[in-house]
Amino acid sequence: MSFFIKFSVHLFIILLGFSLHPAQADDGSNLWLKYDKITDPGLIKVYSSLGSKFWISQKTETGDKIKDEIEKGFNGLFGTHTKLTDDVFQATLIVSTVEKLPKEWKPLVEKELKGKAKEGYFITQMVLKNSKRTIIASYTEAGLMYGIFQLFRSIQTQKIPKNLQIASFPKTKLRILNHWDNLNRTVERGYAGFSIWNWHTLPEDLPDIYEEYARANASIGINGTVLTNVNANALILSHEYLLKVQALAKVFRPFNIKVYLTAKFYAPMTLGKLPTADPKDTVVVAWWNKKAAEIYTIIPDFGGFLVKANSEGEPGPQKYGSTHAEGANLLANAVKPYGGVVIWRAFVYESTQNNDRATQAFNEFEPLDGKFSDNVMIQIKNGPVDFQPREPLHPLFGSMYKSNIMAEVQITQEYFGFSTHLVYLGTLFEEFFKTKIAPGKNNQTVANSLDPAKTTRSLSGISGVANTGTDRNWTGHLFGQANWYCFGRMAWDTELSAKEIAQEWIVQTISRKPAVANLIQKIMMESRENAVNYMTPLGLHHIMALIHHYGPAPWVETKERADWSATYYHKADSIGLGFDRTTKGSNAVNQYDAYYKNLYNDENTCPENMLLWFHHVSWNKKMKSGNTLWDEMCYKYQSGVDSLRKSQKVWNSLEKNIDKAQFLHVRNRFRIQEKEAVWWKDACLTYFQSFSKLPFPKRIELPLHDLNYYKSLQFKYVPGL
Repeated sequence: MSFFIKFSVHLFIILLGFSLHPAQADDGSNLWLKYDKITDPGLIKVYSSLGSKFWISQKTETGDKIKDEIEKGFNGLFGTHTKLTDDVFQATLIVSTVEKLPKEWKPLVEKELKGKAKEGYFITQMVLKNSKRTIIASYTEAGLMYGIFQLFRSIQTQKIPKNLQIASFPKTKLRILNHWDNLNRTVERGYAGFSIWNWHTLPEDLPDIYEEYARANASIGINGTVLTNVNANALILSHEYLLKVQALAKVFRPFNIKVYLTAKFYAPMTLGKLPTADPKDTVVVAWWNKKAAEIYTIIPDFGGFLVKANSEGEPGPQKYGSTHAEGANLLANAVKPYGGVVIWRAFVYESTQNNDRATQAFNEFEPLDGKFSDNVMIQIKNGPVDFQPREPLHPLFGSMYKSNIMAEVQITQEYFGFSTHLVYLGTLFEEFFKTKIAPGKNNQTVANSLDPAKTTRSLSGISGVANTGTDRNWTGHLFGQANWYCFGRMAWDTELSAKEIAQEWIVQTISRKPAVANLIQKIMMESRENAVNYMTPLGLHHIMALIHHYGPAPWVETKERADWSATYYHKADSIGLGFDRTTKGSNAVNQYDAYYKNLYNDENTCPENMLLWFHHVSWNKKMKSGNTLWDEMCYKYQSGVDSLRKSQKVWNSLEKNIDKAQFLHVRNRFRIQEKEAVWWKDACLTYFQSFSKLPFPKRIELPLHDLNYYKSLQFKYVPGL
């Protein structure tokens, strides 16, 4: 074969490869910040000129990041070459703190911003010297950055008002991601690869992913990140590792993101070689004070500590006869001179058993209300057990009125099928934030209780257990990005709806075509309820496999701890199913406001989606539908599977309307999800039938295997351990 023929064949193969694998395939790495080019002539005409010339008041690192974002946004969306100018009066886009605005514009801007949260921003248009100017103003650099991201979000979603005026202010002070990342780069309950923090190569090596991470968080208003697992390793507080943290903090600082670290309560012993960690011991107090001084010398804007204590084997002050308040205040006093905070988790259940794990946090923390320092925040999960697919409101939200609180939700899908199930958590977050805390007393919602403008608390915030990892798309499942995005947007504004946030994410990430976006939005909005139905309908909870939590295992019993057993929570027997938390049972209802106590205590008024959470119910009880409990549960499981299959078909119909790589990725995940939804239905119904002894009703797909088969299944190397 001649050289020319060989060359031609090789060239053909190369070109064929390019045609089979288009360079534009979307691997998800750019998240919702792709800035895909706008092709609509009308939109181009209206918006492209906004940034033809721009002026920024801040000549700082944050100002440089704002400049970069403006160039990325306008160049990406419109293909224009936007230019920075030194003359504010020549600019079409002016990005300025209030103090540096031309005097002509200050009165209107101050009218909108004065007295509001300093991170807020105001976007408007004014005419000066016969030219229309777009202004983004804030009291802070951070507000200017948030405003730029809002401008591009509004352009892409076509939500810019005709007479442009957008004022937005955060409704919570601290909006923090909690990473459960270990120093060896594994991630507890992480389903998207390894930790993005490479501790081995820090502090010298700072790959682009660190800044990309900070930029993504800033784009949705997140202003803090806890780098390490709540099951803490004291090594992170050593001088060697603090220098590594310092390097990350430097990358994050221009994006208004503070770093926080988890503190092991025994750190004085493991790091300081002290014989005790007793919070009353003066030597221990001195050790924490010295450690705080060291940290703030290295990282002056360090946010503070997150602590898990006296829970699941983690050490805490109770070993020394001290309370959670005394333990928290020890650390709080150490960081207070530097403006730091201590976030003390209320997720507690230790080896001392009581008759209901759901009541333990309330029992330990409610008597301590008002005894915590003013720079301590009590971090409370949305529900009283553990991020279950559906839980009632945690009763501590209605009892810790004298303490600062932080709400905790989970973004990573520990109990929602990991990163192989499409489950949009926006509806869960919205349900949580809109829940009234004490309807019998007032109309305050969880969202109101976290809003500094509506409470007397000095601190409040929202934390989300992160779902990021080294996977190319960051979150394992493309739609896992939507949960990260939604968390940030709702943490900024708890009044935003899950539906509108879903639409924002879709338009920026998948498609701007209204018909396509609407179909995807419908899939997302139905996904959480589908998952509840095929996993834990009617108030069932905690019936997943032991340790790794992968898949159904309602038969699980363990001698190590009763409250790690599935049987502890569903209490199935020949009579019925469910956990009796009424006044005749564990009396968990007594921890709630009178309205909820009365609502939940009566089997006939308890909402059916919480029925088995609060009641042990007869298999033959008539439900509102007219079905018996057994039949209703069977239909719920089947409806979850059926609805998922409908969503799967809708997605498959979009193949020609979205990026091929995105389509195939989600299609393949749907195949896994359908198989596992059927597994959940079959395993649970087969098991519960062994107690009810009742036949499956009509229209129920019969289980594929018998109970022994499902019990025999074992899984190794499950991610997230």
